[in-house]
Amino acid sequence: MPVRDIRDYAFVEADHLLLDTNILMFVYGPQKQNDKRCEDYTDAFKRMCQGKSVLYIDVLIMSEFINRCTRLEMQLRKHKDYKKFRNSEDFRSIAQGIASNVRRIGQYTTRTNSPFQECPLDQMLYEFEAGQVDFNDQMLLQLCRNKNLMLVTDDGDCTSNDVTILTANSRLLELSGTIP
Repeated sequence: MPVRDIRDYAFVEADHLLLDTNILMFVYGPQKQNDKRCEDYTDAFKRMCQGKSVLYIDVLIMSEFINRCTRLEMQLRKHKDYKKFRNSEDFRSIAQGIASNVRRIGQYTTRTNSPFQECPLDQMLYEFEAGQVDFNDQMLLQLCRNKNLMLVTDDGDCTSNDVTILTANSRLLELSGTIP
């Protein structure tokens, strides 16, 4: 499993990186106070930009980012019904903030297409049914394979033998032998 510690990775122009939703959440989403991961990934994001790495997102990532931010904000405001929340005054200002962050993300990233047409869907569904993997993780890994991208993620369950993963997640780093 090619896993590298993002905290000491030297980003360069030749790096083509797919940013998982959780990375965008740590950098642009609602923040938990004193969460070291926010600091680690915000620093890594700055170094990616300074190194002029090419950063990619797709519709699955953007949709998940928008939905997760919205749901977190809904919970923080103690709304229980999503449709009522979406029609509230609270939602309008929250949606504007989320949209602003999506526009900022868009300034640093390149949009790419999902590889859904080329995916080995039967195999992916078999692995999903067996409880082995998350379907969205499979789609992101397939996108990385198809476009020769490295995956930047904090997802401790996202593993691959043929896609390089950049992370600060200690579980992934331990599994790969990166941390003794």
